Amino acid sequence: MKQTILTLAAAALLFGACGTKQEPVNEEQPNNNTTMELKNVNERVNMGAKLYVTPQPALMIATYDAEGNPDVMMAAWGGQYEGNQVCFQLSSHKTTDNLRLNKAFTLSYADARTVAESDYFGIASGRDVKDKVAHVGFHCTKSANVNAPIINEYPLAMECKVVEMIERDGGGAFVVGEIVNAVADPAILTDGKIDIKKLNPLVWDGSSFNYYTIADSVGKAWNSGMKLK
Repeated sequence: MKQTILTLAAAALLFGACGTKQEPVNEEQPNNNTTMELKNVNERVNMGAKLYVTPQPALMIATYDAEGNPDVMMAAWGGQYEGNQVCFQLSSHKTTDNLRLNKAFTLSYADARTVAESDYFGIASGRDVKDKVAHVGFHCTKSANVNAPIINEYPLAMECKVVEMIERDGGGAFVVGEIVNAVADPAILTDGKIDIKKLNPLVWDGSSFNYYTIADSVGKAWNSGMKLK
């Protein structure tokens, strides 16, 4: 796949939310996160102590294991941490083990063309499937800048090194990565910049457990509100 070096800032701007994709919640089970007595607000419906930060990016984290086998998993609740840093929280996964081992990963976006394969990467465990990449017919190229694979079928990849891992109970970790470089297929660029409509990344809705694609622009940041000043 042809690749073009992008600036770190351009790559970092594509993020927006920070954990891992969770299993669907059984709506019939009571929520025991709080014991406070909830009061109604006007005509609104109380939904309980549930998290509605949505949509969230469908992030594909690719790593190598100790034997050099590529692995990739989908994670949500990941986001921008600093100007050139990203963060995400994982429970105990093969990816978590690989991050501790190599201190490196690549980060890509699932897109509309790869929804089935990307969802599989979030369903199947790398501890059970030796090479998930080959299983779905995908291919990878070793990053030239970090010890991690680039999944060729994803047109954008951010090459990252782990700068901090905060260990959590149960084998999980909160991970902060620094973007060393980003590589993009020229097909997703317009005037040398990433075109989000060409990238067509998936977003994940944590309330309905559905994937969606990006819709049309409805305004310009730091511009649309100027008429109200």
